[in-house]
Amino acid sequence: MRYKHFSRADADVSCVGVGTWALGADNYGKFNISDAIEAMQVMLEHGVNLIDTAPCYGNGTSEKIVGEAIKGLDRSKILLSSKCGLVPDINTHEYSRNAGYKNIMREIESSLMNLRTDYLDFYFIHWPDVHTPIAETMAALMQLKERRFIRYIGVSNFTKEQIEEAEKYGQIDVQQPPFSMVDRTYVDLMIWGKESGIDSMTYGSMGAGILSGKYRKTPDFAPDDIRMTFYDTFREPKFSKIMELLQVMDVIAEAHGKPVAQVALNWSAQREYVGTALVGVRSRTHALENLETYEWMLTDEEISSIDNKITHLGL
Repeated sequence: MRYKHFSRADADVSCVGVGTWALGADNYGKFNISDAIEAMQVMLEHGVNLIDTAPCYGNGTSEKIVGEAIKGLDRSKILLSSKCGLVPDINTHEYSRNAGYKNIMREIESSLMNLRTDYLDFYFIHWPDVHTPIAETMAALMQLKERRFIRYIGVSNFTKEQIEEAEKYGQIDVQQPPFSMVDRTYVDLMIWGKESGIDSMTYGSMGAGILSGKYRKTPDFAPDDIRMTFYDTFREPKFSKIMELLQVMDVIAEAHGKPVAQVALNWSAQREYVGTALVGVRSRTHALENLETYEWMLTDEEISSIDNKITHLGL
């Protein structure tokens, strides 16, 4: 496993972290809980030290599965990350933003219980809450940090300006933006963050699965599947462009005798401004394939060929 040093958190973090959105059983495809737990444990056994989750992933379901996966393991060797600020509506099953003091205090108690731990390493404001003063949100997080319920404060889906505003009331240690070959919207933010000591955990690192090379025609996902609603990779005209990009990745993967997914993961890991890429795992085989990625690297020429194709396609 390869690691990168997070500046403000002063921690060495594996280049890949376990992302668990799909484990919320929330319109993200089917999975077997036992297989998912085994997959996480395999990742941890082979050097991965970060698991990221959130209470809104299935209204606590994902956190509980993670809690089961780490039960009995050495907690000091695991970096646990969760979030606050999204509250489910019991009638519509949709989420509203609430990063108020009282809600954060409620959420941290629930998350710690679900995860079977007495502290979190990283605690993120999941989305900006324009209805709550950031001073109130940061006051809650700073109090949790002082009481050692959390070690580091993070923000997810924040702009540079929103981060700077939050920093008037406390230090932001890490951020979590979407990033992959097919979503480079926040590259400038990530570069600025790296220069400022705010390292990035990227989500959507596999483009909702399309960069695995598994899908070569539009999949028959349910209309409310998150891979069709939250992400745009399986919708035209982007889908056809990504199919062209996969042809370049196919050549590189074949030259190394590796799966296409490993090309995508290495491409992210070899960006200086990417701290770690969050990736879902659903089986032991899937976990071992992901882990093998960090036993080899792309050449500069291969990275350039991918980058040139991305630019040419306008991705």
